[in-house]
Amino acid sequence: MAKPAEAVKTSYQGQMHLLQKDMMGRYFERVTRCAEQGEGKAVYMLISGNPVELVQAFDLVPVYPEIDALQLAVKKAALPFIQKAEEIGYSMDNCAYVKADVGMFLGDRKTPFATIPLPSLILCNYVGCNVYLQWFEHLAEYCDGELYNLDIPFLRDPSGKPTKADVDYVVRQLEEVIEVLERLSGKKLDWAKLKRIVALSSETGELWSKIKALTKNVPTPYDAYFDSVTMMAPLYCLRGTEDGLKFFQTALKEMEEKVQMGAGPLPEERFRFVIEGPPPWPYLRTFRDLFSKWGAVAVASTYSTVGGLWEFGFKHDPNRPLESIAEHMLEWNVTNRNFLQRYQQIRRYLEEWSADALVIHSVKSCRLFSAGQGDMREYFTKELNVPTLLIESDIEDPRYFSEAQLKNRIDAFFESLEHQKLVRQTKAAGGKA
Repeated sequence: MAKPAEAVKTSYQGQMHLLQKDMMGRYFERVTRCAEQGEGKAVYMLISGNPVELVQAFDLVPVYPEIDALQLAVKKAALPFIQKAEEIGYSMDNCAYVKADVGMFLGDRKTPFATIPLPSLILCNYVGCNVYLQWFEHLAEYCDGELYNLDIPFLRDPSGKPTKADVDYVVRQLEEVIEVLERLSGKKLDWAKLKRIVALSSETGELWSKIKALTKNVPTPYDAYFDSVTMMAPLYCLRGTEDGLKFFQTALKEMEEKVQMGAGPLPEERFRFVIEGPPPWPYLRTFRDLFSKWGAVAVASTYSTVGGLWEFGFKHDPNRPLESIAEHMLEWNVTNRNFLQRYQQIRRYLEEWSADALVIHSVKSCRLFSAGQGDMREYFTKELNVPTLLIESDIEDPRYFSEAQLKNRIDAFFESLEHQKLVRQTKAAGGKA
């Protein structure tokens, strides 16, 4: 039986990665200027299906507490903030994103990547997770920022589509948000400008969809979990901007060139897997190496769809700007879909992206993703006969990451897949297993 490599040393610093680093650096510089020099007013939002196009139309500064918490984890700076939140009463079982953000918020809001401004508006787009509501309500209690809760209904129709009444309900709320933004900014909405921004979002989403389809190739030109995070930041933070569009034009060109060359992220692609759940940000590279040493590459991931499911057909419509923003929030992101729809999404990935296995990364402090994942494993293992691995750590809290435990489970899983592959090859050659 082939043994895994001890380590796979690969450079991920292509043009796309360098461009992303520059763009996000400029974004955080703008955030810092807002905090320290009063340049603009900050609007807090969440990632899943947000109406950032409206915020961009008023030239306000979009700030994402999820992104801030994520960056704290990546910089390995989250634990002191988590502990600070626990000291004032937040439970060990509370969402670690919330605790890291609250701990940072209650201090001087200076981080290794930016100084975070106080919000003028806390715009809670309630999509899928009720923790969002409490998180933003708590932030509103800690400052003078105005709070507006966007209520996004779950998909209840048997068709899996939002009803016209659902869309109309959200559009009416977006009209109220426009009134709030007009008052906050001191200017009326420029509808032509909004339509142009929505058109940029449409073009950006189409490019992202094409990029995600490229991982159907063998070998895949990039890892659709670990490399996708490089593209998710521009998609969610800078959607509706010229910079965001240019980034995805560059990314698509780079990935298409890799497909033409037959180049992938690893020297050899031995296994293709789909992965469910967010990554453990404090140990992202360590986590990646546990898979890459087996020649295992993610060809699709549910996490890369937390802000939108463009690969399944959604496009913003500049001729219906508010309606398409509402549809994005209602239908076209994984967090507002029911569990059976998540099953269907994963099954499509497994079949259409020619995957060998499913990996479920259960996050201790995130009930939205982790609730029901045991049943998910049973379904894919027993009903669909898909090799499925369930592992657990956390998105933010380093206390819940055990490299040795994860290594044992991941190694055992891929050893089993390797054995199954050898058995099939032996049978195909007419021999005995």
